[in-house]
Amino acid sequence: MTAWVGRTAVEIATAVREKRVTPREVVAEHLDRIERLDGRVGAFRTVRTEAALAEADEVAARGDLAQLPLAGVPVAVKDNVAVRGESLRVGSAATSRTPADADHVTVARLRAAGAVVVGLTNVPELCVFCTTEGVHGTSRNPWDLTRTAGGSSGGSAAAVAAGMAPIALGNDGMGSLRVPAASCGLVTIKPGHGLVPAGIGEGDWFGLAENGPLATTVEDTRLMLAVLADTEVADPAEPAPFKVAVSLRSPLPIAPVTRPFADAAREAAGVLIKAGHQVRRADPPYPASLGTTGLRYWTAGTAVDAEGLDPRQLARRTRVHAAIGRRFVDGVRADRSREELRRRMEPFFAEHDVLLTPTLAGPVPGAEPWHERGWLRNVLANSRCSPLTPAWNLTGWPAMSVPFGTLPSGAPCAVQLIGRPGTEATLLALAAQMEQRHPWQRTAPLE
Repeated sequence: MTAWVGRTAVEIATAVREKRVTPREVVAEHLDRIERLDGRVGAFRTVRTEAALAEADEVAARGDLAQLPLAGVPVAVKDNVAVRGESLRVGSAATSRTPADADHVTVARLRAAGAVVVGLTNVPELCVFCTTEGVHGTSRNPWDLTRTAGGSSGGSAAAVAAGMAPIALGNDGMGSLRVPAASCGLVTIKPGHGLVPAGIGEGDWFGLAENGPLATTVEDTRLMLAVLADTEVADPAEPAPFKVAVSLRSPLPIAPVTRPFADAAREAAGVLIKAGHQVRRADPPYPASLGTTGLRYWTAGTAVDAEGLDPRQLARRTRVHAAIGRRFVDGVRADRSREELRRRMEPFFAEHDVLLTPTLAGPVPGAEPWHERGWLRNVLANSRCSPLTPAWNLTGWPAMSVPFGTLPSGAPCAVQLIGRPGTEATLLALAAQMEQRHPWQRTAPLE
């Protein structure tokens, strides 16, 4: 790698502020890596080569350079978040090619902090599924190019795991940050509802979807979250002992947790025990209706996002998903299931500070043309790999994915940390302890 590719966002920003490197030099190195590697990885729908270099020069000329927390840091942005001057395609041929006339608030905050947008990343059509492929390309896992990078923030995760950007913006409606992060060996946090502005699609999937960071370290994750939230997020300092529940139980009987993923959670629990935390096995009281509740919200959110789009230009799986969801839209708008789920979970989280689970129940699917396959086959593939993430979108509570261990294939494995509302700093602190005691390789060895 070159001098600044593979460095963390914190390292890059510090060097830029101290004028040991210019934003243009940093951005140019990352653009060169994108040019060399993205033909194999498929992370980007569009690369902003000239625009990014011009923005890097603008950052260098800023009078407040020495105060910018992300000074000169390249960032990749998921292609369902508006970037001024770029079209917002959301992985579809049915969306408009008209350039956005303004940045989404999260992009505006990243740029205000000194970050430079190097490109928009691939997503599955309308960000529905946990595999990232379609008319704009296929995003592959940089650790195993035969498999998908996950979804729906698959392109953003692939970009960071391949060292094409140190951080990326994604979002999470049913696991769309945590699934690709787990697949690609990254750190992410789905913030609790209201901490980071959403404004995703046509209603945030009824409030399930949240914007959040993808990074290779806990420190970068904390820094990017602070920028996105426009508030301080406590440093992940050594936390006091916490009560941690460990659960290996899948909420969906059709998708049990397979051995490598369960083993990772057990080993992570051992790390937390050695760090002084009170850790015990305990399963949260998942309701039997959780799967059907999630399916209603998932499909109804797509139905709303698909309104006004030409169905002839949508993939068959998307059309079916939206058609099923249309019959649920009115019911979801009046639904009380989320409040009932929160009430059901509150006694468990009164007894435990944090819940530790595997992030995934099984490996993500192969990097294949899933957008050409039937709806049911896609839904089953999604459900079998990621049954453990949607519950925490329904509650609106914070949840992290943290790299931990490797699969038999050599690809990364991961665990999930979940907390009560407002406990993002607690989750980051525990993740930092795990990183210190059980570090991971941050970038895939593509060269």
